[in-house]
Amino acid sequence: MQFIRTPDERFANLPGYNFAPHYVEVAGLRVHYADEGPPAANPVLMLHGEPSWCFLYRKMIPPVAAAGYRVIAPDLIGFGRSDKLLNRSDYSYPFHVDTIAEFLAVLDLRNITLYGQDWGGLIGLRTAAENPDRFAGLIAANTGLPTGDVPLTDAFFRWQSYSQSVPELHCGGIVKGACVTELTPEVIAAYDAPFPDESFKAGARAFPLLVPSKPGDPAAPANRQAWEVLRGWRKPFLTAFSDGDPVTRGGEKVFQKLIPGAQGQPHVTIANAGHFLQEDQGEQCAQVVIDFLSRM
Repeated sequence: MQFIRTPDERFANLPGYNFAPHYVEVAGLRVHYADEGPPAANPVLMLHGEPSWCFLYRKMIPPVAAAGYRVIAPDLIGFGRSDKLLNRSDYSYPFHVDTIAEFLAVLDLRNITLYGQDWGGLIGLRTAAENPDRFAGLIAANTGLPTGDVPLTDAFFRWQSYSQSVPELHCGGIVKGACVTELTPEVIAAYDAPFPDESFKAGARAFPLLVPSKPGDPAAPANRQAWEVLRGWRKPFLTAFSDGDPVTRGGEKVFQKLIPGAQGQPHVTIANAGHFLQEDQGEQCAQVVIDFLSRM
């Protein structure tokens, strides 16, 4: 697989982001991750979606690390400081699940608490279902685990159509448009930093078409199998969706109804937040994680 790497200077002087870069090799590709907090502490795995990167977690990482946990926030292949495949056809749902599973194995992470938003949930929940012994608890935030058997929202299909038709995919502008708070030009530029030009955006272009939206989609059978695991999941499972995301609205009810570990949990709705709730209400999201961990 051919890949390219965003020049390091693109990531200089990012607003509010002062985390040292860490790298591991997975499947011959360089994966970048932030690693903050006590190295021996139980890990919190924060997985971003599309077209963001771990910069999205800059408001959440410090308080969770200060509470005594090790926070690991990787960049998915195709995003952030991780390598980017040149060919859209090289991106697939199982490729990303396998990449994250190998990433966890390389770092030998155990007793993991997942915080997954957008594709961070689609990938993270699949990874947890396929590697349950590594995970202690799961937090789903503005995400889902679709199988194509239940229609997705109209907002998702509008986004999918836009992502394939727009001549230039302005990633920072997409994040801005899916927030309810005003983003500064510097923050928007930080979301654009991984993508110097369109050749770096094959992953961002590919991801919307990888979501299983029809029963016969390639990833649907594996997601159904993951749901069979989650229907028996008795470890703590929390939903923390926002009140202002048309793409995933109502998705929390599915998790709450079907997953045993979600029963009796104090599920949270994050007020005044859009799809990228970590950007809109990062400090509140961090407190949700800390409270969840304190009950485990």
